[in-house]
Amino acid sequence: MKLDRRRNAVRDDLADIRLEDTVSAPRYATPRIGRIAAPIASCRRRPAEDAPLDTEFLYGEPLDIFDSADGWSWVQSGVDGYVGYVRDEDIGALTSPTHRVTVPLALLFPSPSIKVPPLCRLPMGAWVEAVEACHVGGEHFHLLRNGGYILDQHVAPSAEAPDWVAVAEMFVGAPYYFGGKSWDGIDCSGLVQLALQMAGGTAPRDSDMQEVELGQPLPLDPTGLRRGDLVFWKGHVGIMLDATHLLHANGFHMMTSIEPLATTITRLEGKGLPATAMRRVDCA
Repeated sequence: MKLDRRRNAVRDDLADIRLEDTVSAPRYATPRIGRIAAPIASCRRRPAEDAPLDTEFLYGEPLDIFDSADGWSWVQSGVDGYVGYVRDEDIGALTSPTHRVTVPLALLFPSPSIKVPPLCRLPMGAWVEAVEACHVGGEHFHLLRNGGYILDQHVAPSAEAPDWVAVAEMFVGAPYYFGGKSWDGIDCSGLVQLALQMAGGTAPRDSDMQEVELGQPLPLDPTGLRRGDLVFWKGHVGIMLDATHLLHANGFHMMTSIEPLATTITRLEGKGLPATAMRRVDCA
């Protein structure tokens, strides 16, 4: 059986012990558990800085770790199952998250004050473990177990945004970055995945997976589309903002932008890329 190595921990020399009955490998590994300890961690196809970036893992994201060598670990995300290589310095011990960042970027301060230089910026979707609430003046902070203070209005105990498309709209103007999943840079399928997750849904990482697995198929007809419908091309996906406008992170504008769907269709057809699918996603 040929497994998709983006979502199955299989190498020529090693495989996940849980796949022992499915795939033959010289040896199998029982994973140890960790989490992402950097605000954003690059997940690369090979253990090298110049290897292709396949996706990004976010702070607090749980990991299965199968192998570590030369400063890199071969891991699988506990959020979407994506497999790749992450630098050891970006991995820490597993924690018990209590809150998730709900704004495009949240500042982590060294003390409970918005007037001190922040320690770092945490992306939307990052998981944090709050251990103490703190009120200073008119501000409400949470002290995190690993240090630093984050504003209460920037986190929530769960991801329950009422409108996932509105979450995606928050990224209008964010730079396009292939493999990215944050305000610092995001790609088309990363935008879809993150927005759905923040509304309590789930989504696979890449557009070809989303084209097969998300929602229900619609006729390949741009009429009759509504807010939240997805339009797919080879290697690309966009979100319908309303009946006629498309919201998408794209390499043409090099940012997340809104434009008439007809304009996108014409431009991509001119490059030999007709729309391949349209799907309806229902998510709270």
